[in-house]
Amino acid sequence: MSVWIGIDLGTQSVRALAVTGDGEVLGAAGRPLTSHRDGPRHEQDPEQWWRELAAATREALRDVPAERVAGVAVAATSGTILLTDAVGRALTPALMYDDRRADAERANEVGAVVWERLGYRRMQPNWALPKLLWLLRDAPAGARLAHQSDFVNRRLVGHDVATDLSNALKTGVDLIEERWPPEVLELLPAGMLPEVVRPGSRLGTVCAEAAEITGIPAGTPVIAGTTDGCAAQLGAGALRVGSWNSVLGTTLVLKGVTKELIHDPLGVVYSHRAPDGSWLPGGASSTGAGVLSRDLPGRDLDALSAQAARSGPSAARSAPVTYPLVSRGERFPFAAPEAEGFTLGTPADDVERYAAILLGAAFVERLCFDYLDLLGAPVDGEIILTGGATRSAYWTRLRADVLGRPVTLRENAEPALGMAVLASGDAGRMIRTSAVVEPSGADLREPYLRFVAELARRGWLPENAAQHARERTAR
Repeated sequence: MSVWIGIDLGTQSVRALAVTGDGEVLGAAGRPLTSHRDGPRHEQDPEQWWRELAAATREALRDVPAERVAGVAVAATSGTILLTDAVGRALTPALMYDDRRADAERANEVGAVVWERLGYRRMQPNWALPKLLWLLRDAPAGARLAHQSDFVNRRLVGHDVATDLSNALKTGVDLIEERWPPEVLELLPAGMLPEVVRPGSRLGTVCAEAAEITGIPAGTPVIAGTTDGCAAQLGAGALRVGSWNSVLGTTLVLKGVTKELIHDPLGVVYSHRAPDGSWLPGGASSTGAGVLSRDLPGRDLDALSAQAARSGPSAARSAPVTYPLVSRGERFPFAAPEAEGFTLGTPADDVERYAAILLGAAFVERLCFDYLDLLGAPVDGEIILTGGATRSAYWTRLRADVLGRPVTLRENAEPALGMAVLASGDAGRMIRTSAVVEPSGADLREPYLRFVAELARRGWLPENAAQHARERTAR
């Protein structure tokens, strides 16, 4: 049976998996990555990406016969870029996805019509195109853009490579036409940008030099990957129109599949392009489990979860509820830079304080789906839950109760698995379900609507979104 290699270049580490077509992991390894942070500055050393990727793949492939390796794909952080010379050597440090030293004014002035047509309306300062314009102030002649994945893919194949539409989104690629728009090209020197292809396209094969360094056999096809968020969605198996992957960890991220491009007047939802040409809309909230460590430092969260579970799901109908903002300002399902966390009711103890945070996160998740429904996105398919929150059976059941529908858990949904799926071209049996959790039947509509009303009263949630949540809850 063929073996597919998935690689995830994250912020803190690089991870490699060797996976068979039926989802068996034959090898796995990770290596740490170092960041350099100073206020708005966040940089990494591109050469470290390559060194640690090579170490991870060598270990992951240690017991895998070379003749079974059939393909490799790499995921990378969205919006991470650097400048290289003509042979792929780094000319600058890598500006990471959240480096905020650039200004988006010029990019938005020139590309406003394109960004509006693509549905996200405006670029943010940490997006790749503003950062590229910032880097070009001191760039030598002949410098070229490389996204994080482009840098390592070029090392793998030994020559220039195209970039994928997913990583190119924040650099301003026209996802509808699948090319660089004139508005972007006029901002940059000729020859600065790579060609673009869809994720899943063949970029070349592993060259002899890279094979010796990485342990990936020479001649192995190198497949264009995606951003880490899209890779996680592929790993979760949210592949059909109407299906959604809800990732709840430090914060909440939703990503789904639609046939048509979704346009959002608030600009809080934007879409990637899938390998088959469909669309992958999503949004990232500023709420999530990060509040637990902040508000309940040092507490045994497993013990709190067990105690909360003993009260039963129906107790949530009259319990306090917390809007669990990890930091000031909300990004999804509404845009409110001034938003702050709050609690409706007064928790009696740490158990109630814990349960209030979990309930509030579940309500935000429900409101995200209500807002996506308002935009016309299909939300009637499978909902797959991933992220650290799934370790709590109580929280998972609570989320099913709030959503009023079953939720699916996967055995493994990490981005590296998503890249193995993409490299294979067929999810098939690679995606394994560990459980389907049914709602208990607890009716939590009334506290949910109280929560929605409070967000609207504070002026953060637009009235049309609040009204749609009320109408959808009444169905």
